Amino acid sequence: MNNNVQTQFGYAGSGIAADSQRVLRNTYWLLALSLVPTVLGAWIGVATGLFALMSPGASTLIFFIGAFGLMFVIEKTKDSATGVAALLGFTFFMGLMLSRLVGYVLGFKNGTSLVMTAFGGTAAVFFTMASLATVIKRDLSGMGKFLVVGAVILMVAGIANLFMQSSALMLTMLVLSLGIFSAFMLYDVKRVIDGGETNYISAALNIYLDLYNVFQSLLSLLGIFGGDRD
Repeated sequence: MNNNVQTQFGYAGSGIAADSQRVLRNTYWLLALSLVPTVLGAWIGVATGLFALMSPGASTLIFFIGAFGLMFVIEKTKDSATGVAALLGFTFFMGLMLSRLVGYVLGFKNGTSLVMTAFGGTAAVFFTMASLATVIKRDLSGMGKFLVVGAVILMVAGIANLFMQSSALMLTMLVLSLGIFSAFMLYDVKRVIDGGETNYISAALNIYLDLYNVFQSLLSLLGIFGGDRD
């Protein structure tokens, strides 16, 4: 098989086109890099107690303003090196916002173990979904609208629960979030493989948000059911 045919049908029989392989490779490298500012942000947040004493309403407001503002900047700069810097700034901010939950879980005697379990569980979900995305031949583009609707419902329910303070609703949301964003992970990786997403910064942002929400949901559930304060 000559180089032209390899380029058209993918490298070494992988079934993934060369351009998609390049985008996917760059996406994974940027995802790995994005973990550094996330961990740094979470560590600073826990060490300083920046969000520990803040009310849930205030932290939610800061989250929405900061997250959507930075995502807007990423979208506007995604075709330049500035987009990489914007994404890393976003992941640092998300680490800061995660510090409240991480700090709470670390307050358990087995807190460090719970955090590592959540990290390992998130990695397992990612590798499972990424592997499935490479072997599933079916077009999954139709999943997108249903997943977006699910994410919007979760967001609205989360805002409502700031006032309702329902433990049952919170548990339901965490389980649904785990399922929805795991499915989003499959969908977002498959989009890159199929050529539906050609910008690695946008792809990294989408998959990062999936990972973030899966980790947050897992850590919350582990804290609720496995936290040891004795």
